[in-house]
Amino acid sequence: MAGDRSSATNDAPRARSRSDRAMRGPLVVPEYPSRVDLHTHSCRSDGILEPRRLVDAAAAAGVHVLALSDHDTLAGVRELYAPGAPSLPLDLVPGVEINSVARGIDGLWEGELHILGLGTDPADDRFEAALQRQRDSRSSRFRLILARLREMGMPVDEGAEAIGVQPGSSLGRPQIARLLVAAGHAPSVNVAMQDLLARGQPAYVSRQGLGPREAIGAIRAAGGLPVLAHFADAPTRRSVVADLIAAGLGGLEVHYRHFDAPTVAEMAALARELRLVPTGGSDYHGDGETYAEAHASLFVPDEDAGALFTALGLAPAAQPAVMAETQ
Repeated sequence: MAGDRSSATNDAPRARSRSDRAMRGPLVVPEYPSRVDLHTHSCRSDGILEPRRLVDAAAAAGVHVLALSDHDTLAGVRELYAPGAPSLPLDLVPGVEINSVARGIDGLWEGELHILGLGTDPADDRFEAALQRQRDSRSSRFRLILARLREMGMPVDEGAEAIGVQPGSSLGRPQIARLLVAAGHAPSVNVAMQDLLARGQPAYVSRQGLGPREAIGAIRAAGGLPVLAHFADAPTRRSVVADLIAAGLGGLEVHYRHFDAPTVAEMAALARELRLVPTGGSDYHGDGETYAEAHASLFVPDEDAGALFTALGLAPAAQPAVMAETQ
């Protein structure tokens, strides 16, 4: 996992079936090379790059403001901020992504709403305790999926035992998908995810953990901005969004790399109407592409970073240098 590509796959970035509708129109044409990316993952969750390699790759691609938003962990952020760690070549936003279990809301992809927590305090003990419970649930689910794959005659236990899980890291299905590819049980991570591990497929195990309101409350209590991530159905599911706003939702991921241009326009209009902070990002994991390749199709306006930092209560002097170019 030291390189910029996965050694186990050669497929395109993992498709997300909930976003299929939002990927069929004309593509977004970047107005200028994106200097902002508020949604990325390292190998402290289900990405393939070490946190520092991700930061360096983003900086090399021209990113000035980067959010590391691993699933249910701030371990990578703490590593990058640790005393004695090398200085960073960009402004880092502490982030986390919580796959909240949306019980009682029909018609959601895998029954989940993903909530980004941007600007959360990595030293908040109560928030870390909540994330630890999420990670414990992930580990249990991971083991159950391995057991189910054994029953199906597709064991990947040996590979799973070889995964070097750093303290505070979280486990998830993409790691299992890569093991399935390495063992010859699937041709790509994308196929493994969709045909074996997704909801309704034979190796699927349901998730347990925080609901969306609980996730939003925990993020707010840790000083962060809760953002509804890659929810292409937001313009047609206004009641869902309204309920989340009542619980404290503050942002909407508008400039998501896998949204087509019409969806971005609809999401931007909704964010303006509901006074939600617009954010955007690559959702980079690394399967089948380098960060530079992902960045080539990314467009997140500089203004998104400014709106985020204003929402977090940072004075103009403390905002990232990129904002000086737009003011």
